[in-house]
Amino acid sequence: MALIKEILGKKPQFGKDCYLAENTTIIGDVVCGDNCSFWFQSVIRGDVHYIKMGDRVNVQDGAVIHATYQKSPTTIGNDVSIAHNAIVHGCTIEDEVLIGMGAIVMDDAHIGHNSIIAAGSIVLQNTIVEPYTIYGGIPAKKIKNLDQSSAAGEIKRIAANYIKYATWYKE
Repeated sequence: MALIKEILGKKPQFGKDCYLAENTTIIGDVVCGDNCSFWFQSVIRGDVHYIKMGDRVNVQDGAVIHATYQKSPTTIGNDVSIAHNAIVHGCTIEDEVLIGMGAIVMDDAHIGHNSIIAAGSIVLQNTIVEPYTIYGGIPAKKIKNLDQSSAAGEIKRIAANYIKYATWYKE
């Protein structure tokens, strides 16, 4: 059973049809929408500031979501995939975004809708990622623009797949 922990009077809140792997940890001021999934060894720590997520967010194996004490909360939109071992910290992620495997998104970064952060990238503090772009590297820089329809299709496809995968585990 997942570790769901209240801290300082704040307890995580979940929308409808969410999946929580047995060894995920979700603490404190965390609010998520419907059809979200939290995979093995993911950690979502709303102890020092709030974490708010929309619908159809998937937090894959080993990913960590946190914030900065009294300074930088974390806000995540709808149809967002946070891939394996990524770190999302005190930032804003708009709708339909893919944060690649092992990527790090630092405090006060703002990730625009329909964008992709390439695997292994580091998005530095205060970076603004434009909508419909791919950013990658260390530090992450704009690699290219994305075609609006293909970007939305690929990002939504991944988010939809994780809703399907979660049904396998709920049975």
